[in-house]
Amino acid sequence: MIRSRTSPTRRLRIVSLTAAGLLVAGVATAPVSSAQETPRLSVEPATVNGAGLGVDEISSSPNLRQIANLPKQAPFDTSAAFGSDLAFQGRYAFVGNYDGVVIYDIGQPSAPKIVSQVLCPGSQNDVSVYGNLLFLSTDSPRSDDSCASTGVDRSETKWEGIKVFDITDKANPRYIKSVQTACGSHTHTLVPAKDSKSVYLYVSSYGPSDTYVGCPPPHDSISIVKVPLRSPTDAAVVATPNLFPDGGYPGIPQQKTATSGCHDITVYPAKDLAAGACMGDGILMDIANREAPRVINRVRDTENFAFWHSATFNNAGTKVVFTDELGGGGAATCNPATGPNRGADAIYDVTGRGDARKLVFRSYFKIPRTNADTENCVAHNGSLIPVPGRDIMVQAWYQGGVSVWEFTDSRHPKEIGFWERGPLSDTQLRTGGSWSAYWYNGHIYSSDIQKGLDVLEVNDPRVWSAKLVRVDELNVQTQAGYLGN
Repeated sequence: MIRSRTSPTRRLRIVSLTAAGLLVAGVATAPVSSAQETPRLSVEPATVNGAGLGVDEISSSPNLRQIANLPKQAPFDTSAAFGSDLAFQGRYAFVGNYDGVVIYDIGQPSAPKIVSQVLCPGSQNDVSVYGNLLFLSTDSPRSDDSCASTGVDRSETKWEGIKVFDITDKANPRYIKSVQTACGSHTHTLVPAKDSKSVYLYVSSYGPSDTYVGCPPPHDSISIVKVPLRSPTDAAVVATPNLFPDGGYPGIPQQKTATSGCHDITVYPAKDLAAGACMGDGILMDIANREAPRVINRVRDTENFAFWHSATFNNAGTKVVFTDELGGGGAATCNPATGPNRGADAIYDVTGRGDARKLVFRSYFKIPRTNADTENCVAHNGSLIPVPGRDIMVQAWYQGGVSVWEFTDSRHPKEIGFWERGPLSDTQLRTGGSWSAYWYNGHIYSSDIQKGLDVLEVNDPRVWSAKLVRVDELNVQTQAGYLGN
Protein backbone atom coordinates (compact mmCIF):
# COMPACT_ATOMS: atom_id res chain seq x y z
CA MET A 1 0.00 0.00 0.00
CA ILE A 2 1.25 3.51 -0.80
CA ARG A 3 1.95 5.28 2.45
CA SER A 4 0.66 8.61 3.59
CA ARG A 5 3.12 11.08 5.05
CA THR A 6 0.51 13.18 6.81
CA SER A 7 1.04 13.80 10.50
CA PRO A 8 0.09 10.57 12.29
CA THR A 9 -2.69 11.34 14.78
CA ARG A 10 -4.04 7.80 15.21
CA ARG A 11 -2.25 5.78 17.88
CA LEU A 12 -3.40 2.86 20.01
CA ARG A 13 -3.31 3.25 23.76
CA ILE A 14 -0.48 1.33 25.46
CA VAL A 15 -1.75 -1.72 27.32
CA SER A 16 1.37 -3.25 28.91
CA LEU A 17 5.12 -2.83 28.83
CA THR A 18 8.02 -5.24 29.06
CA ALA A 19 11.73 -4.71 28.48
CA ALA A 20 11.32 -6.41 25.15
CA GLY A 21 8.45 -4.24 23.96
CA LEU A 22 4.70 -4.40 24.30
CA LEU A 23 3.18 -7.85 24.39
CA VAL A 24 -0.41 -9.01 24.60
CA ALA A 25 -0.63 -12.78 24.79
CA GLY A 26 -3.87 -14.63 24.31
CA VAL A 27 -5.58 -17.57 22.71
CA ALA A 28 -8.56 -17.43 20.38
CA THR A 29 -9.95 -20.02 18.02
CA ALA A 30 -11.62 -19.53 14.69
CA PRO A 31 -15.04 -20.53 13.57
CA VAL A 32 -15.39 -22.27 10.55
CA SER A 33 9.78 -2.19 -21.76
CA SER A 34 6.55 -0.35 -22.59
CA ALA A 35 3.68 -2.66 -23.32
CA GLN A 36 3.15 -3.45 -26.96
CA GLU A 37 0.03 -5.60 -27.02
CA THR A 38 -3.22 -6.25 -25.22
CA PRO A 39 -4.17 -9.92 -25.60
CA ARG A 40 -7.66 -11.28 -25.00
CA LEU A 41 -8.26 -12.32 -21.40
CA SER A 42 -9.35 -15.92 -21.01
CA VAL A 43 -11.35 -16.64 -17.88
CA GLU A 44 -12.73 -19.80 -16.33
CA PRO A 45 -14.99 -20.59 -14.60
CA ALA A 46 -17.76 -18.15 -15.50
CA THR A 47 -17.47 -14.97 -13.44
CA VAL A 48 -20.00 -12.97 -11.48
CA ASN A 49 -20.48 -9.25 -11.06
CA GLY A 50 -18.92 -8.48 -7.69
CA ALA A 51 -20.66 -5.09 -7.64
CA GLY A 52 -23.94 -6.92 -6.96
CA LEU A 53 -22.82 -8.41 -3.62
CA GLY A 54 -24.28 -7.17 -0.36
CA VAL A 55 -22.16 -6.04 2.58
CA ASP A 56 -19.97 -8.98 3.70
CA GLU A 57 -21.78 -11.36 1.36
CA ILE A 58 -19.53 -14.23 0.20
CA SER A 59 -19.11 -15.21 -3.43
CA SER A 60 -16.72 -17.80 -4.87
CA SER A 61 -16.07 -20.20 -7.69
CA PRO A 62 -17.00 -23.85 -6.95
CA ASN A 63 -13.35 -24.87 -6.52
CA LEU A 64 -12.47 -22.38 -3.76
CA ARG A 65 -14.01 -22.19 -0.29
CA GLN A 66 -13.35 -20.58 3.07
CA ILE A 67 -12.67 -23.03 5.90
CA ALA A 68 -11.85 -20.53 8.68
CA ASN A 69 -11.86 -16.89 9.68
CA LEU A 70 -10.32 -15.53 12.86
CA PRO A 71 -11.27 -11.85 13.34
CA LYS A 72 -8.78 -9.30 14.61
CA GLN A 73 -8.57 -9.30 18.42
CA ALA A 74 -8.04 -6.40 20.82
CA PRO A 75 -5.98 -4.27 20.77
CA PHE A 76 -5.79 -4.76 16.99
CA ASP A 77 -9.55 -4.77 16.46
CA THR A 78 -9.95 -1.14 15.37
CA SER A 79 -10.57 -0.13 11.76
CA ALA A 80 -7.29 1.83 11.80
CA ALA A 81 -5.22 -1.22 12.78
CA PHE A 82 -4.68 -2.55 9.26
CA GLY A 83 -3.69 -6.19 8.85
CA SER A 84 -0.74 -6.38 6.45
CA ASP A 85 1.75 -8.99 5.18
CA LEU A 86 2.37 -12.62 6.23
CA ALA A 87 5.28 -15.00 6.77
CA PHE A 88 5.26 -18.68 7.81
CA GLN A 89 7.36 -21.14 9.77
CA GLY A 90 6.38 -24.66 10.73
CA ARG A 91 2.91 -24.55 12.27
CA TYR A 92 2.95 -20.77 12.67
CA ALA A 93 1.79 -17.80 10.62
CA PHE A 94 3.13 -14.32 11.39
CA VAL A 95 0.83 -11.49 10.34
CA GLY A 96 1.90 -7.87 10.34
CA ASN A 97 -0.41 -5.12 11.51
CA TYR A 98 0.06 -1.36 11.49
CA ASP A 99 0.15 -1.62 15.28
CA GLY A 100 2.40 -4.67 15.65
CA VAL A 101 2.43 -8.35 14.74
CA VAL A 102 0.22 -11.38 15.50
CA ILE A 103 1.49 -14.96 15.74
CA TYR A 104 -1.03 -17.67 14.85
CA ASP A 105 -0.90 -21.42 15.36
CA ILE A 106 -2.14 -22.87 12.05
CA GLY A 107 -1.32 -26.50 12.83
CA GLN A 108 -5.01 -27.15 12.20
CA PRO A 109 -5.79 -24.84 9.26
CA SER A 110 -9.55 -24.99 9.85
CA ALA A 111 -9.12 -23.77 13.44
CA PRO A 112 -6.25 -21.24 13.71
CA LYS A 113 -5.42 -19.89 17.16
CA ILE A 114 -3.72 -16.71 18.30
CA VAL A 115 -0.52 -17.52 20.19
CA SER A 116 0.59 -13.96 20.94
CA GLN A 117 0.18 -10.35 19.86
CA VAL A 118 3.01 -7.83 20.02
CA LEU A 119 1.84 -4.24 20.26
CA CYS A 120 4.53 -2.20 18.49
CA PRO A 121 3.04 0.57 16.30
CA GLY A 122 4.72 1.70 13.09
CA SER A 123 3.27 1.12 9.63
CA GLN A 124 3.38 -1.14 7.73
CA ASN A 125 5.08 -3.71 9.92
CA ASP A 126 6.01 -5.79 6.89
CA VAL A 127 7.22 -9.10 8.33
CA SER A 128 9.72 -11.89 7.63
CA VAL A 129 11.14 -14.75 9.69
CA TYR A 130 14.35 -16.76 9.71
CA GLY A 131 15.05 -19.39 12.36
CA ASN A 132 14.45 -17.76 15.72
CA LEU A 133 14.41 -14.23 14.32
CA LEU A 134 11.52 -12.07 13.17
CA PHE A 135 11.97 -8.79 11.30
CA LEU A 136 9.49 -5.90 11.11
CA SER A 137 9.58 -2.86 8.83
CA THR A 138 8.69 0.53 10.31
CA ASP A 139 7.80 3.14 7.72
CA SER A 140 6.44 6.02 9.75
CA PRO A 141 8.46 8.69 11.58
CA ARG A 142 8.70 7.74 15.26
CA SER A 143 9.75 9.48 18.45
CA ASP A 144 12.25 6.66 19.16
CA ASP A 145 12.92 3.01 18.30
CA SER A 146 10.94 1.45 21.14
CA CYS A 147 7.56 -0.25 20.96
CA ALA A 148 6.26 2.57 23.14
CA SER A 149 7.21 5.20 20.55
CA THR A 150 4.75 7.76 19.27
CA GLY A 151 4.26 9.04 15.77
CA VAL A 152 5.81 12.39 14.92
CA ASP A 153 5.81 14.69 11.93
CA ARG A 154 8.44 13.79 9.34
CA SER A 155 10.26 17.04 10.10
CA GLU A 156 10.79 15.65 13.61
CA THR A 157 11.76 12.06 12.76
CA LYS A 158 13.95 10.40 15.35
CA TRP A 159 13.75 6.82 14.08
CA GLU A 160 12.27 4.44 11.49
CA GLY A 161 13.68 1.29 9.94
CA ILE A 162 13.99 -2.40 10.94
CA LYS A 163 13.08 -4.02 14.26
CA VAL A 164 14.46 -7.46 15.17
CA PHE A 165 12.71 -9.88 17.55
CA ASP A 166 13.77 -13.19 19.08
CA ILE A 167 10.86 -15.61 18.59
CA THR A 168 12.34 -18.67 20.25
CA ASP A 169 9.30 -18.55 22.53
CA LYS A 170 6.38 -17.82 20.20
CA ALA A 171 4.19 -16.86 23.14
CA ASN A 172 6.73 -14.26 24.32
CA PRO A 173 8.69 -12.61 21.48
CA ARG A 174 11.57 -10.39 22.63
CA TYR A 175 12.53 -7.16 20.90
CA ILE A 176 16.35 -7.27 20.69
CA LYS A 177 17.60 -4.81 18.07
CA SER A 178 16.72 -1.86 15.85
CA VAL A 179 18.45 -0.63 12.70
CA GLN A 180 17.66 2.81 11.34
CA THR A 181 17.44 3.07 7.55
CA ALA A 182 17.14 5.99 5.16
CA CYS A 183 13.49 6.94 4.56
CA GLY A 184 12.41 4.11 6.87
CA SER A 185 11.47 0.62 5.70
CA HIS A 186 8.27 0.34 3.70
CA THR A 187 9.05 -3.29 2.91
CA HIS A 188 12.06 -5.54 3.28
CA THR A 189 13.20 -8.74 1.60
CA LEU A 190 15.18 -11.45 3.36
CA VAL A 191 18.21 -12.72 1.41
CA PRO A 192 20.25 -15.62 2.89
CA ALA A 193 24.02 -15.13 2.70
CA LYS A 194 25.94 -17.71 0.69
CA ASP A 195 28.02 -18.71 3.71
CA SER A 196 24.88 -19.43 5.81
CA LYS A 197 26.32 -17.33 8.62
CA SER A 198 24.19 -14.25 7.98
CA VAL A 199 21.04 -13.03 6.35
CA TYR A 200 20.61 -9.77 4.50
CA LEU A 201 17.56 -7.54 4.42
CA TYR A 202 17.04 -5.53 1.24
CA VAL A 203 15.14 -2.51 2.57
CA SER A 204 12.83 -0.67 0.19
CA SER A 205 11.72 2.88 0.99
CA TYR A 206 10.75 6.00 -0.87
CA GLY A 207 9.26 9.48 -0.65
CA PRO A 208 12.24 11.81 -0.05
CA SER A 209 11.69 15.45 0.83
CA ASP A 210 13.76 18.45 1.84
CA THR A 211 11.70 18.61 5.04
CA TYR A 212 11.80 14.89 5.80
CA VAL A 213 14.48 14.20 8.44
CA GLY A 214 16.55 11.17 7.44
CA CYS A 215 15.18 11.10 3.91
CA PRO A 216 16.60 13.94 1.78
CA PRO A 217 16.43 13.79 -2.03
CA PRO A 218 17.67 12.22 -4.14
CA HIS A 219 16.80 8.76 -2.88
CA ASP A 220 17.59 6.31 -5.67
CA SER A 221 18.92 3.54 -3.46
CA ILE A 222 17.98 0.68 -1.17
CA SER A 223 19.52 -0.08 2.22
CA ILE A 224 21.14 -3.47 2.82
CA VAL A 225 21.14 -4.65 6.42
CA LYS A 226 23.42 -7.55 7.37
CA VAL A 227 22.29 -9.71 10.31
CA PRO A 228 24.92 -12.13 11.73
CA LEU A 229 22.93 -15.18 12.84
CA ARG A 230 25.10 -15.88 15.88
CA SER A 231 25.02 -12.26 17.01
CA PRO A 232 21.84 -10.66 15.59
CA THR A 233 22.26 -7.63 17.86
CA ASP A 234 25.21 -6.70 15.61
CA ALA A 235 22.83 -6.12 12.68
CA ALA A 236 23.77 -3.00 10.72
CA VAL A 237 23.47 -1.30 7.36
CA VAL A 238 26.43 -2.44 5.24
CA ALA A 239 25.56 -0.90 1.86
CA THR A 240 23.22 1.56 0.17
CA PRO A 241 23.58 0.79 -3.54
CA ASN A 242 22.31 3.39 -5.98
CA LEU A 243 20.03 1.52 -8.40
CA PHE A 244 19.13 4.57 -10.49
CA PRO A 245 22.19 6.72 -11.23
CA ASP A 246 20.13 8.64 -13.80
CA GLY A 247 17.39 9.36 -11.26
CA GLY A 248 14.91 6.85 -12.63
CA TYR A 249 11.55 7.57 -14.23
CA PRO A 250 10.61 11.25 -13.70
CA GLY A 251 6.90 10.48 -13.55
CA ILE A 252 3.86 12.49 -14.59
CA PRO A 253 2.17 14.57 -11.85
CA GLN A 254 -1.15 13.08 -10.68
CA GLN A 255 -0.83 10.19 -13.15
CA LYS A 256 2.44 8.22 -13.02
CA THR A 257 4.68 7.95 -9.96
CA ALA A 258 8.28 9.06 -10.24
CA THR A 259 10.99 6.63 -9.14
CA SER A 260 12.57 7.58 -5.81
CA GLY A 261 13.71 4.26 -4.38
CA CYS A 262 11.79 0.97 -4.56
CA HIS A 263 8.50 -0.25 -3.15
CA ASP A 264 9.28 -3.97 -3.02
CA ILE A 265 11.92 -6.47 -4.14
CA THR A 266 11.57 -10.21 -4.69
CA VAL A 267 14.70 -12.36 -4.75
CA TYR A 268 15.39 -15.83 -6.13
CA PRO A 269 18.63 -16.63 -4.25
CA ALA A 270 19.31 -19.99 -5.96
CA LYS A 271 19.43 -18.16 -9.30
CA ASP A 272 21.17 -15.03 -7.98
CA LEU A 273 18.28 -12.98 -9.35
CA ALA A 274 16.02 -10.26 -8.01
CA ALA A 275 13.11 -8.32 -9.47
CA GLY A 276 12.39 -4.87 -8.15
CA ALA A 277 9.13 -2.95 -8.32
CA CYS A 278 10.40 0.60 -8.02
CA MET A 279 7.48 2.99 -8.37
CA GLY A 280 8.13 4.11 -11.95
CA ASP A 281 10.48 1.34 -13.03
CA GLY A 282 10.60 -2.45 -13.08
CA ILE A 283 14.10 -3.88 -12.76
CA LEU A 284 15.92 -7.20 -13.02
CA MET A 285 19.03 -7.54 -10.83
CA ASP A 286 22.00 -9.85 -10.44
CA ILE A 287 22.51 -10.50 -6.71
CA ALA A 288 25.48 -12.90 -6.90
CA ASN A 289 27.25 -10.40 -4.65
CA ARG A 290 24.61 -9.96 -1.95
CA GLU A 291 26.05 -6.62 -0.82
CA ALA A 292 26.31 -5.20 -4.35
CA PRO A 293 23.22 -6.03 -6.44
CA ARG A 294 23.49 -4.93 -10.09
CA VAL A 295 20.65 -3.78 -12.30
CA ILE A 296 20.91 -5.70 -15.59
CA ASN A 297 17.64 -4.62 -17.19
CA ARG A 298 14.99 -1.96 -16.59
CA VAL A 299 11.51 -1.55 -18.10
CA ARG A 300 8.72 1.02 -17.95
CA ASP A 301 5.06 1.04 -18.87
CA THR A 302 4.20 4.68 -19.38
CA GLU A 303 0.83 3.83 -20.90
CA ASN A 304 -0.87 1.77 -18.18
CA PHE A 305 1.24 1.35 -15.02
CA ALA A 306 0.91 4.06 -12.38
CA PHE A 307 2.88 2.52 -9.49
CA TRP A 308 5.16 -0.55 -9.79
CA HIS A 309 4.31 -2.29 -6.53
CA SER A 310 5.60 -5.88 -6.29
CA ALA A 311 7.08 -8.76 -8.28
CA THR A 312 6.82 -12.56 -8.46
CA PHE A 313 9.08 -14.96 -10.39
CA ASN A 314 7.74 -18.17 -11.86
CA ASN A 315 9.42 -21.34 -10.59
CA ALA A 316 11.83 -21.54 -13.51
CA GLY A 317 12.89 -17.92 -13.07
CA THR A 318 11.99 -17.24 -16.70
CA LYS A 319 9.05 -14.91 -16.02
CA VAL A 320 8.20 -12.04 -13.70
CA VAL A 321 4.73 -10.86 -12.75
CA PHE A 322 4.73 -7.18 -11.74
CA THR A 323 1.75 -5.50 -10.08
CA ASP A 324 0.44 -1.99 -10.57
CA GLU A 325 -1.02 -0.54 -7.37
CA LEU A 326 -3.06 2.14 -9.11
CA GLY A 327 -4.63 4.45 -6.53
CA GLY A 328 -2.28 3.31 -3.76
CA GLY A 329 -4.55 0.53 -2.60
CA GLY A 330 -7.27 2.92 -1.46
CA ALA A 331 -9.23 3.42 -4.66
CA ALA A 332 -11.97 1.56 -6.52
CA THR A 333 -10.26 0.55 -9.77
CA CYS A 334 -11.87 -2.83 -10.61
CA ASN A 335 -14.53 -1.35 -12.84
CA PRO A 336 -15.21 -0.68 -16.54
CA ALA A 337 -14.12 2.95 -16.22
CA THR A 338 -10.59 1.89 -15.23
CA GLY A 339 -10.49 -0.98 -17.70
CA PRO A 340 -8.60 -4.30 -17.82
CA ASN A 341 -5.02 -3.01 -18.21
CA ARG A 342 -4.70 -0.48 -15.39
CA GLY A 343 -4.36 -1.56 -11.76
CA ALA A 344 -3.45 -4.97 -13.15
CA ASP A 345 -0.62 -7.49 -13.32
CA ALA A 346 1.88 -7.35 -16.16
CA ILE A 347 3.60 -10.58 -17.23
CA TYR A 348 7.15 -10.35 -18.54
CA ASP A 349 9.31 -13.13 -19.95
CA VAL A 350 13.00 -13.12 -19.02
CA THR A 351 14.94 -13.63 -22.25
CA GLY A 352 18.66 -13.97 -22.97
CA ARG A 353 21.48 -15.04 -20.68
CA GLY A 354 23.81 -13.41 -18.19
CA ASP A 355 23.98 -9.66 -18.36
CA ALA A 356 22.11 -9.79 -21.67
CA ARG A 357 18.91 -10.90 -19.95
CA LYS A 358 15.91 -8.70 -20.60
CA LEU A 359 12.34 -8.35 -19.41
CA VAL A 360 9.96 -8.67 -22.38
CA PHE A 361 6.30 -7.73 -21.92
CA ARG A 362 3.73 -10.38 -22.88
CA SER A 363 0.31 -9.52 -21.40
CA TYR A 364 -1.81 -8.09 -18.60
CA PHE A 365 -4.03 -9.91 -16.14
CA LYS A 366 -6.81 -8.39 -14.05
CA ILE A 367 -9.68 -10.02 -12.18
CA PRO A 368 -12.68 -10.09 -14.51
CA ARG A 369 -15.29 -9.08 -11.90
CA THR A 370 -16.66 -5.57 -11.58
CA ASN A 371 -16.45 -4.38 -8.00
CA ALA A 372 -18.53 -1.67 -6.38
CA ASP A 373 -17.41 1.95 -6.18
CA THR A 374 -17.27 1.54 -2.38
CA GLU A 375 -14.60 -1.19 -2.66
CA ASN A 376 -10.89 -0.47 -2.86
CA CYS A 377 -9.65 -2.98 -5.41
CA VAL A 378 -6.34 -3.31 -7.26
CA ALA A 379 -3.57 -5.87 -7.87
CA HIS A 380 -1.70 -6.67 -4.65
CA ASN A 381 0.42 -9.37 -2.98
CA GLY A 382 0.38 -13.00 -4.09
CA SER A 383 2.52 -16.12 -4.32
CA LEU A 384 3.14 -19.09 -6.55
CA ILE A 385 1.19 -22.28 -6.02
CA PRO A 386 3.85 -25.03 -6.37
CA VAL A 387 2.49 -26.96 -9.35
CA PRO A 388 5.36 -28.59 -11.31
CA GLY A 389 5.42 -27.60 -14.95
CA ARG A 390 2.74 -24.89 -14.65
CA ASP A 391 2.75 -21.25 -13.60
CA ILE A 392 -0.17 -20.74 -11.21
CA MET A 393 -0.43 -18.18 -8.44
CA VAL A 394 -2.84 -16.93 -5.83
CA GLN A 395 -3.20 -13.19 -5.37
CA ALA A 396 -4.88 -10.62 -3.14
CA TRP A 397 -6.96 -7.82 -4.67
CA TYR A 398 -8.03 -5.98 -1.51
CA GLN A 399 -11.86 -5.91 -1.59
CA GLY A 400 -11.67 -7.62 -4.97
CA GLY A 401 -10.91 -10.73 -2.90
CA VAL A 402 -8.60 -13.63 -3.65
CA SER A 403 -7.89 -14.86 -7.17
CA VAL A 404 -6.20 -18.05 -8.39
CA TRP A 405 -4.92 -17.66 -11.92
CA GLU A 406 -2.57 -19.27 -14.42
CA PHE A 407 0.10 -17.70 -16.63
CA THR A 408 1.77 -20.80 -18.07
CA ASP A 409 1.01 -19.20 -21.43
CA SER A 410 2.45 -15.73 -20.81
CA ARG A 411 0.31 -14.22 -23.55
CA HIS A 412 -2.99 -15.68 -22.37
CA PRO A 413 -3.39 -15.68 -18.58
CA LYS A 414 -6.66 -16.96 -17.15
CA GLU A 415 -8.40 -17.04 -13.80
CA ILE A 416 -9.24 -20.51 -12.53
CA GLY A 417 -10.83 -19.67 -9.17
CA PHE A 418 -11.85 -16.83 -6.86
CA TRP A 419 -13.24 -16.01 -3.43
CA GLU A 420 -14.45 -12.62 -2.20
CA ARG A 421 -16.57 -10.74 0.29
CA GLY A 422 -19.00 -8.01 -0.56
CA PRO A 423 -18.09 -4.43 0.37
CA LEU A 424 -17.49 -3.23 3.91
CA SER A 425 -20.08 -0.55 3.21
CA ASP A 426 -22.62 0.01 0.46
CA THR A 427 -22.64 3.77 1.00
CA GLN A 428 -19.01 4.85 1.42
CA LEU A 429 -15.54 3.76 0.35
CA ARG A 430 -13.77 2.12 3.29
CA THR A 431 -10.30 0.57 3.11
CA GLY A 432 -10.30 -3.17 3.58
CA GLY A 433 -9.98 -6.53 1.88
CA SER A 434 -7.16 -9.01 1.34
CA TRP A 435 -3.72 -7.42 1.71
CA SER A 436 -1.81 -10.63 0.98
CA ALA A 437 -2.99 -14.07 -0.11
CA TYR A 438 -0.34 -16.80 -0.04
CA TRP A 439 -0.19 -20.57 -0.56
CA TYR A 440 1.45 -22.41 2.34
CA ASN A 441 1.56 -26.17 2.79
CA GLY A 442 -1.73 -26.99 1.12
CA HIS A 443 -3.92 -23.98 1.94
CA ILE A 444 -4.34 -20.32 1.09
CA TYR A 445 -3.92 -17.84 3.95
CA SER A 446 -5.25 -14.33 3.46
CA SER A 447 -4.51 -11.36 5.70
CA ASP A 448 -7.60 -9.18 5.52
CA ILE A 449 -7.08 -5.55 6.52
CA GLN A 450 -10.27 -5.46 8.59
CA LYS A 451 -11.55 -9.03 8.91
CA GLY A 452 -8.45 -10.79 10.24
CA LEU A 453 -7.07 -14.12 9.04
CA ASP A 454 -8.94 -16.12 6.38
CA VAL A 455 -8.05 -19.69 5.45
CA LEU A 456 -9.17 -21.01 2.06
CA GLU A 457 -9.13 -24.46 0.51
CA VAL A 458 -8.69 -25.18 -3.20
CA ASN A 459 -10.26 -28.27 -4.73
CA ASP A 460 -9.12 -28.34 -8.34
CA PRO A 461 -7.24 -31.05 -10.27
CA ARG A 462 -4.90 -28.43 -11.71
CA VAL A 463 -3.38 -27.76 -8.29
CA TRP A 464 -3.78 -31.10 -6.46
CA SER A 465 -0.06 -31.87 -6.68
CA ALA A 466 0.77 -28.63 -4.83
CA LYS A 467 -0.84 -30.10 -1.71
CA LEU A 468 2.01 -32.60 -1.55
CA VAL A 469 4.66 -29.88 -1.31
CA ARG A 470 5.78 -28.96 2.21
CA VAL A 471 8.24 -26.28 3.29
CA ASP A 472 9.57 -25.47 6.75
CA GLU A 473 9.58 -21.70 6.27
CA LEU A 474 8.12 -19.23 3.79
CA ASN A 475 8.89 -15.59 3.18
CA VAL A 476 7.12 -15.05 -0.12
CA GLN A 477 9.50 -12.36 -1.39
CA THR A 478 12.35 -14.85 -0.90
CA GLN A 479 11.50 -17.40 -3.56
CA ALA A 480 12.79 -20.95 -3.39
CA GLY A 481 12.44 -23.46 -6.21
CA TYR A 482 10.42 -26.66 -5.95
CA LEU A 483 10.32 -29.97 -7.82
CA GLY A 484 10.00 -29.37 -11.56
CA ASN A 485 12.30 -26.33 -11.54
